[in-house]
Amino acid sequence: MPAANDWNSKVIAEFRANAGKVGGNFAGAPVLLLTTTGRTSGRSYTNPMMYLAIGDDLAVFATKAGADTDPDWYLNLVANPAVTVEVGVETFEATATPVTGPERDRLYAEQAARYPGFSRYEAMTTRVIPVVRLTRS
Repeated sequence: MPAANDWNSKVIAEFRANAGKVGGNFAGAPVLLLTTTGRTSGRSYTNPMMYLAIGDDLAVFATKAGADTDPDWYLNLVANPAVTVEVGVETFEATATPVTGPERDRLYAEQAARYPGFSRYEAMTTRVIPVVRLTRS
């Protein structure tokens, strides 16, 4: 997916150059960079994404823009839950844990209420969009 990789690279560069602030589709939104380890390659992959603060933890949402398959970053963290998170100018190691049941539903609904695009993603797919809690290691 060269187009997606090019877009991600530009957002990542902007994020790192501006202390975690980005424009475009993410302007004004809470954005972090999540680095996972490839489940087959063992390589590091970094993806920008919106998050929801939940106490000291963060939640991220494997929307893949409403596609019917989970994003690679989600499959990677299921295989290896040790991740690196960048928020603003801070970088820390975390453990990624998928959230299920009523807690998943509550967190997703809260994110969708804040950012209506998440409701659109949910309406576009038949899968349950995974929610992942990121807890500092």
